[in-house]
Order: sequence, then C-alpha cells, then structure tokens
Amino acid sequence: MLPRRSRLTGVWCFLLCALLSTRAFGVADNDSLVFDDRPLEEPLAFPDWFKLSFLDFREDLEEALDSGKDGLLVYYGQKYCAYCKQFLEKDLAKEDIQTYTLERFDVIGIDIHGDRTVVDPAGMEMTERELAVREETNFTPSVVFYDSEGKEVLRLRGYYPPYRFRAALEYVADDHYRNESFREYLGRADVPLVFEPGDLIEEPFFMPGPMMLDRSRIRGERPLVVFFEQGSCHACDVLHSGPLADPEIRQRITRLESVQLSYWSDTPVVTPAGERTSAKKWAESLGLFYTPTLIIFDEQGLEIIRVDSVVQFYRLRNILDYVLMEGYRDYPNFQSWRASRNPRLYLK
Repeated sequence: MLPRRSRLTGVWCFLLCALLSTRAFGVADNDSLVFDDRPLEEPLAFPDWFKLSFLDFREDLEEALDSGKDGLLVYYGQKYCAYCKQFLEKDLAKEDIQTYTLERFDVIGIDIHGDRTVVDPAGMEMTERELAVREETNFTPSVVFYDSEGKEVLRLRGYYPPYRFRAALEYVADDHYRNESFREYLGRADVPLVFEPGDLIEEPFFMPGPMMLDRSRIRGERPLVVFFEQGSCHACDVLHSGPLADPEIRQRITRLESVQLSYWSDTPVVTPAGERTSAKKWAESLGLFYTPTLIIFDEQGLEIIRVDSVVQFYRLRNILDYVLMEGYRDYPNFQSWRASRNPRLYLK
C-alpha cells in the first residue's frame, strides 16, 4: 500500500492553498501544476524501465500475471508533449510511485502517432495511431489500466499531479474499482486537496443563475462551456491566475457562453439535454473526479470535448480554437485536428 496522508481540515487546506497560490506571483519551483506547455524542442523517449514489448497486449498481460503483477498500465504519449514530460519527470520519477508501479503493473508505452502494430486484449490488430484514435486519447499523456482479465478498469486522459496519480494506482491495484467509481473512492479516501464546498473564483464572463442550460428545445446561439470547480482548490486557482488571466484566452472565452458550477453544491441545474438535477448530481453522472473540469457543448447541447486534467495556456488556447473554428465537425478528434494544422510537429 502507498502511504496515505491524513485528511486536512478546512482551515489547514485554506492555509496550504494560500501558501501555494500563484495569485501573489509566488509560484513554487516544484509546483507540478505550473509549467510551460508549448511543444518541446527535444523529443521524449520512454523510460528504460518501461517494458520492452512486442505490443501484443494478450502476451503482455500473461507475462505480467506470471510475474505476480496485477495487470497492465498502458501509457499513451507524444514525443514533443510538455504534459508527457511532466508526467514522466514529476509523477513517474518519484521513487514511491515508480516502485509501486513496477511492483503491481507492467508498463507499456504507445506513441499516439506511431506506426507499430498493436494487438489489443481482444485480439484486434491495428497501428499505434489507430489504437490512440479508438481510445480517444485527445490529451496526452493518457493512461489506461487493464486488470488481470484484460478488462479496462480506469482511464486517465491528460496530466494529473502526483497525488492524484498515486490515488489511481492504489484504486486499481487494491481492486477498489470492483465496488466503486474512482470519484467515490476519492470522496472517501485520504486523498489531499479534496475539500468541502467553499467560495469559488468568479470571472466577469460567467453567466449568472439560474442555471437553465437546456438546449434540447431551444438551440443555443453559441457553444457553452461549463466550469466545474470547488472552493479552496489550488488547481482552480492556478487556472484562474494563469491561463484564464491571459488576454488571448479571455478573448476566445467571451465568444462562448460560460457558466461556473460548484462541484459539490446542490445548486439547481437544467442540463443542456434538458434534465433537471443539481450541480453535484450532474457532476456525478458525468463521472467527474477532478477540478477544475471544463466541458464544452455545441448549440444543440451535445458534448464536444471535456478537459478534466491539468491544462495550461497552449493547450487551452488550442481547445478553444478547435471549438470556435468548428474543427470537431470535420475531424474525428482533437488530436487529428491538431495534426492537420501543424503536421511538422508530428513529423519531427
């Protein structure tokens, strides 16, 4: 078992977040949430402790079980991805996380633009690129956990700070997925930075209540972005003091309808699909387990894309352009649209 931290009281959480806050321009050097997310100049390589695999997941799973491990961890990355660099150097480089990962899983690396042949747990054959598209790895790094039966039991899309990835490892390795969702597990486990409802960070572009978001009967005039946040949330503070404070991002967001919901609140909501519920119940039905989460819906109330992991300026700007330029209408996913706009980035 990984060491657990005691749950912080509301007062201590507030003090911790105040110390970590970037709003006073005092960003800590070791803050894993704050980094330059532009494409890297030098390519990344898989760590040498990743399994040297022939990419037949059936064989890989059998070998993992024979060596006493619980299953497979499949990492989807890109060579020039700053978020992948954070994951490899902030999460997996931590001794306790790396040791625990190696004890419980075999780790296989997939290049989402690669041409190597992969055989999935069901025996289907395809290229790395085709698998990445099928698995909807819009944001790298993405991690998929497979249990001893070859069943996918958890998927993380995008970069998460070490404490959240550590919780994901424990959730899968200790079989909590058999009885509860990851959201439920985080809600009861001693996972840091899970707080009670508190004051949210307001923005002038957030629409006031009531939260009547129904687009099933009356078509919206613009796409809608819903911000799920919570009080005393360092990651939320980083989003507001960083990307959302940038003029380019703010100019793009003003072209959308924007609302903010408290992740844990009983605020009445009529969803874009016309369902009457509360913010808390809606977040639960959406399977959310991270704040801040941004979900963008089209004029008819259909989800276009969601960002439920760490996001900085470069990625958020591209996501907003993907929506505002209606790239989702012509491309199967965000990554294929990105590749069409900057093919050199993927051919280096």
